[in-house]
Amino acid sequence: MTFAHILGHERQKDILRRALSADRIAHAYLFEGPEGIGKRLMALALVRALFCAEGNGCGDCIPCRKVDHQNHPDLHVLEAEGASIKIEQVRSLQRQFSYRPMEAPKKVCIIEGAEKMLPAAGNALLKTLEEPSGDAILILLTAHPDQILDTIRSRCQRLPYSRISHDLLQRTLVERLGLDDTQGHLLAALSEGSFKKALGKDRDLYLERRKGLLKTLTALSAGSINPLFDFAEDLAQEKELLPDILEVFQAFYRDVLLYMHGRPENELVNIDLLEKVRRVAQREDISSLLAKLGALSTARKHFDRNVNRQLAIEVLLLRLAA
Repeated sequence: MTFAHILGHERQKDILRRALSADRIAHAYLFEGPEGIGKRLMALALVRALFCAEGNGCGDCIPCRKVDHQNHPDLHVLEAEGASIKIEQVRSLQRQFSYRPMEAPKKVCIIEGAEKMLPAAGNALLKTLEEPSGDAILILLTAHPDQILDTIRSRCQRLPYSRISHDLLQRTLVERLGLDDTQGHLLAALSEGSFKKALGKDRDLYLERRKGLLKTLTALSAGSINPLFDFAEDLAQEKELLPDILEVFQAFYRDVLLYMHGRPENELVNIDLLEKVRRVAQREDISSLLAKLGALSTARKHFDRNVNRQLAIEVLLLRLAA
């Protein structure tokens, strides 16, 4: 995939194109930004432009095809083994980088989820960054640059990436997936500018399951405990999707808050559930909505700390039903 085929990120493309044309590619880059917005695609497009026999990332030559299939001998992709990137992986990379490129003018390593490097692995990588080889390029990808060692960040050329704009993502989803405008709006808004989320496992949640989840949520009552605990048990089974389900709940209560402040309907996420938004707004006030949004924010932080999932959901639902 060339730069031209990647959605958005025009400033970053321009920076990398100018570096390529001037033969001033940095020895290490840090591509930082939210998950699923195209950082990996941009890294692979850069590699393809570097390795291309035509010098432009044509997509037809043998080096380009090898990059696309990620079987080029001079391209290495380093990812976490389990929950972390270990020192043994970094040392293996360093051994690879000690040899000259086999086919391409450079060796390149893309490090996915660079924030997952254990301290020992990060310190080992510093040696490569402090004594860069003219034949080697590192591209670190991360959604959490603050979790990477300061000494690593300072030795990379940092290239921040932003979320894809709502309008651009909506137009692209409508065109490529044959969605109607309402579905495109929902996917673009709930995926928060992440093309990966819009096309991945969350698509069914956003377009189909969302309505049923919100129907159950808004029917809860603090005086009726059994349905609340049943719903909590169901949600606790959704280990992978739970953070995204909480985003759905948060977007809904945000919509109610915006509606109560008289914001135009096209600023809402759940534009297909306007009647539900109006009904909930009639029984809430500003302070109760802020309390619900605060409860959701607190719950999301708790889940990041690996707390008892079902207990945390039960507490959350009690606060949302109040």
